[in-house]
Amino acid sequence: MSDKKIQPVITPKAPAAIGPYSQGIAVGELLFVSGQTPLRADGTLVEGTVAEQTEQCLSNVLEVLLAGGLTMDAVVKTTVYMTDLGKFAEMNAVYAKRFRAPFPARATVQVSALPKGAGVEIDAVAVRP
Repeated sequence: MSDKKIQPVITPKAPAAIGPYSQGIAVGELLFVSGQTPLRADGTLVEGTVAEQTEQCLSNVLEVLLAGGLTMDAVVKTTVYMTDLGKFAEMNAVYAKRFRAPFPARATVQVSALPKGAGVEIDAVAVRP
């Protein structure tokens, strides 16, 4: 990977990183979007339903993608972290509206907790056309 230039992707339209990581990292044709929680750009948490939290997570993913010159159509893989898989259908309904076929590969896992008390976190990998 020494011949590939690593570039951070940063936007004020998504929440700032709350730790030692970048909102996104571009290398070659790939853009890696760090896990996005349901924080608004000002850092406040969307404390609503899983559907509302998923909307915010995906809006944040989109803002990082846009800052890197891409859209949701470029996403090839996501991971969804949830504190309650019993609400999977609620998350999935929102997720299905934000992507179109061919849908990205995806893993969804239940975790015991997420930063700032969030119920959902989503990361993504995108590829430049």
